[in-house]
Amino acid sequence: MAQHSTHPGGASRVRHRALLGTVVLAVLVALASLVAYLTREGRSPSDAPAPPPSSPTASSLSAAPSGPHARPRALPVPPTTRDPIKYGKAAVAALWSYDTRAYSQSELRKALRGWLTKETKYADPASVDKTVPSPVLWKEMAANGQFATAKINEGHFPHAFTQALQDDPGAITQAYVYAVTVSGKQSIAWKGSPAGGAESRSTTLAVQCRPDHPCALVGVMPSVAP
Repeated sequence: MAQHSTHPGGASRVRHRALLGTVVLAVLVALASLVAYLTREGRSPSDAPAPPPSSPTASSLSAAPSGPHARPRALPVPPTTRDPIKYGKAAVAALWSYDTRAYSQSELRKALRGWLTKETKYADPASVDKTVPSPVLWKEMAANGQFATAKINEGHFPHAFTQALQDDPGAITQAYVYAVTVSGKQSIAWKGSPAGGAESRSTTLAVQCRPDHPCALVGVMPSVAP
């Protein structure tokens, strides 16, 4: 049966993707210690106050009922929260989930783009698009009624990000963008499958949480920051 897999893409696209991810993560913090983790460069506008407090509390969040007979699920809708870790968990649950029985590939892609910050200088829509199966793969998956659900176990600020904030607490007030690493499991099921196979996964996101606005997604990092 067809299962969700990462799109191939040419070498130039891979280089472009890695560069975008590097720039986005650097823009978040503009701090040398964090930049050293995923590479270089960054700048951003300005704002003020202190970053909203948040802690890496673990939780068990299921994006939808799992199993081959689970009902089709609706398109993902972003939560209204000012907690970057809470938002990051919800965003990863949305990115790891899909249902070919309920909507089209383009509808899912559009819905996920709706999670992005409206500040286009920070938003990285290409990194979000990359998480959605291609139209050709989606068609194959839809023929088998394939869908995926996510169970989120934990979310935290990566060590490099935390260290960077300790070194320069005021730097976050430039863009108010946080690095959040989320771990959990993705389960995949399809017509005729006795049960969906579960795979452990981790993803690092860039999440913007300005003091006067709910959080929004900036992009998906090309590698996981511990």
